[in-house]
Amino acid sequence: MTKKTSGRGQRDLRVKVKSARGRKLSSTRWLERQLNDPYVKRAQAEGYRGRAAFKILELDDKYRFLVPGARVVDLGCAPGGWCQVAVKRVNALGEKPGKAVGTVLGVDLQEVEPIAGAETHQLDFMEDDADEKVKAWLGGKADVVMSDMAAASSGHKQTDHLRIIALCEAAAYFAFDVLEEGGTFVAKVLAGGAEGELQKLLKQRFAKVANVKPPASRSDSSEKFVVATGFRDLPSA
Repeated sequence: MTKKTSGRGQRDLRVKVKSARGRKLSSTRWLERQLNDPYVKRAQAEGYRGRAAFKILELDDKYRFLVPGARVVDLGCAPGGWCQVAVKRVNALGEKPGKAVGTVLGVDLQEVEPIAGAETHQLDFMEDDADEKVKAWLGGKADVVMSDMAAASSGHKQTDHLRIIALCEAAAYFAFDVLEEGGTFVAKVLAGGAEGELQKLLKQRFAKVANVKPPASRSDSSEKFVVATGFRDLPSA
């Protein structure tokens, strides 16, 4: 006779992490969330350097800015997941016969492990001549500037919000200098009430500005992404 189960087995499939001496409760919770995150598991299975790769995948599925032949700049590219996605979608390795071959350029304050199909540089994009360096490396202007950067956390929600908005504004001004007419800017922001000026700034320079929270973005996170398309190159601005 087959023994009936209570159904508890399915509920118990969730990995639980035992507390360890010296480990904070918040660290234990983070580790447990990582071990049970389906996007973390997918990233490992599909060879991406982090779960964040699925955020840009989902954004591109909706807005289609990473097209074959596009020239892409990834600001704050470490560890490289967004570059990996861009390489495939813009055909940087020339693996799609008959399709234009794109270019992916990643920059970061720290050195990044080489990424097949992408060129990476250790660079502070806020340096005075950073835009000229990037255009020289690209051999022209970019079609896409994207950023998943976040300022170092202070533990104070409002302070962190202001910092990431300031970082996003700096990335936007950089994009104004390197984007081709009609280009796209994608960046992470945190919801919190101070992003009004950023939205106003982007609407002056882009035909459309959307605010999106992709499925891969954790529901308990205040992060969202701004996707600005149709760049207007206004030299006098």
